[in-house]
Amino acid sequence: MPSNKDYLQFILEQLSELEEITYRAMMGEYILYYRGKIVGGIYDDRLLVKPVKSAITYMPAAHYELPYDGAKKMLLVEDVDNREFLTGLFQTMFEELPAPKPKKKK
Repeated sequence: MPSNKDYLQFILEQLSELEEITYRAMMGEYILYYRGKIVGGIYDDRLLVKPVKSAITYMPAAHYELPYDGAKKMLLVEDVDNREFLTGLFQTMFEELPAPKPKKKK
């Protein structure tokens, strides 16, 4: 089931204090980027983030969920109504996230 664009807009509004939050639509879901790095995404109207150590520490009670069949498990962010919590989570994760892969030349 594809994610609702209204949910995407809600999450983007919650993260509006951060600069360089972008997204890309992919097969009915949305990949979220912070300063060029993939942080997670919106899958079936759920905000999921990469399970890096800093995110696990920030959300010790978070549940692991699959974004889609065959994918690696990610952390479910349940406290999406708390703007301060979300911005803190993304800021905490940034340094630990892998740099984007260089694009191949045509």
